[in-house]
Amino acid sequence: MPGARKHVTLIPNEWSVGKLVTMTTTHAAEAPPPDAPDGLQEHFDATIARDQRIEPRDWMPEGYRKTLIRQIAQHAHSEIIGMQPEGEWITRAPSLRRKAILFAKVQDEAGHGLYLYSAAETLGADRDDLTRRLIEGRQKYSSIFNYPTLSFADVGVIGWFVDGAAICNQVPLCRSSYGPYARAMVRICKEESFHQRQGYELLMTMMRGTDAQREMVQDAVDRWWWPSLMMFGPPDDASPNSARSMAWKIKRHSNDELRRRFVDMTVPQAEKLGVTLPDPQLRWNEESGHHDFGTPDWDELMRVIKGDGPCNDRRMERRRTAHEEGAWVREAATAHAAKQAARAEKGAAA
Repeated sequence: MPGARKHVTLIPNEWSVGKLVTMTTTHAAEAPPPDAPDGLQEHFDATIARDQRIEPRDWMPEGYRKTLIRQIAQHAHSEIIGMQPEGEWITRAPSLRRKAILFAKVQDEAGHGLYLYSAAETLGADRDDLTRRLIEGRQKYSSIFNYPTLSFADVGVIGWFVDGAAICNQVPLCRSSYGPYARAMVRICKEESFHQRQGYELLMTMMRGTDAQREMVQDAVDRWWWPSLMMFGPPDDASPNSARSMAWKIKRHSNDELRRRFVDMTVPQAEKLGVTLPDPQLRWNEESGHHDFGTPDWDELMRVIKGDGPCNDRRMERRRTAHEEGAWVREAATAHAAKQAARAEKGAAA
């Protein structure tokens, strides 16, 4: 693209994510003095202002707690539902190596969901309740996972675009004001960084292949570009939760700022890869020092969020079926835990 910078930067790697956290992690908030019970809000506000962490034992406003539960639950649901689009290709991957890579990635996403559900539980949320809310349509997950994976090139583009956009948003969450959430994000971001590189490597391999493979990559790029920009959420002036989350330092950057960062990062990568991003308005702006780009279809985003995306019904049906078929495992685990507890109690009494 004329005038664009040629330096290609991938998502921060494990070292850079770790360094970010090391440089910005702060001590947990201290409990308010016992002789000042009326100063809880002031203590909370001061803790946030000092860029310190709120921990589960600390007092927090109910709005802060509810906002965190909503955001962390949506994040966890997205990781779990996000296994489906690529999981469809595990048995159809073209080689044993590609199968193993894809299988490992899907396992990682499951782990991310579990970390995040655990973080939500520190706020008093119940994991079973969160799952019910998802299955019943009372909680959301990322709109991006309601699009189909039509070819194996989609697996690479998801790694490049979707995981790239995700950790563009998630690396700053390593500095979230809520301790358990921030700490969960450290490992998640390291693994997502690896996923992004895996996707890009797959696409580089395909672009060195046949004409049909190169066409397959370009087709996947054309289909996933705009949904990936929508991943960051609606524009700032139409985002009801962003301002409050930023004031509480749960999130650090606005939707539009993160979207712009993603575009700036992705354009030189596309040039290196040899694909065209499907936006005729995309160009480098010397004055702003950023790329100008077109406007996503926000009406489409709202339709998908409300359940009218290409794969909404399929994703939810599979999640519902998996939950129902896994009931016997949960029941067995509960029975085993009860037995262990009874044995321990009997041994203590002896």
